[in-house]
Amino acid sequence: MVRHIVMWKLKESAEGNDKARNAQIIKEKLEALKEKISQIEEIEVGINSDSAPAGNYNVVLVMSCRDFAALKEYAEHPDHIEAGGFVKKVVEARAAADYEY
Repeated sequence: MVRHIVMWKLKESAEGNDKARNAQIIKEKLEALKEKISQIEEIEVGINSDSAPAGNYNVVLVMSCRDFAALKEYAEHPDHIEAGGFVKKVVEARAAADYEY
């Protein structure tokens, strides 16, 4: 199995929305991929708590798939590319890690 973790810091405002709204849109778009992309075994999207330190990343994706080939298929899937298009417009920084477990 491969775990794919991505964290994003969002712009204060983008695409006509504030940071909180864009975080919610990202969560909705990414969680909807579970029904569209068969390579996704598990997916969770979290929004950083208002009680957490201000310097934290704003949104985190934790996704699992069976292997790196499935991760590549996920990354190239048209629905993932569409969701990623929105994310790229509202993000100022990204960090990621992929590991086998």
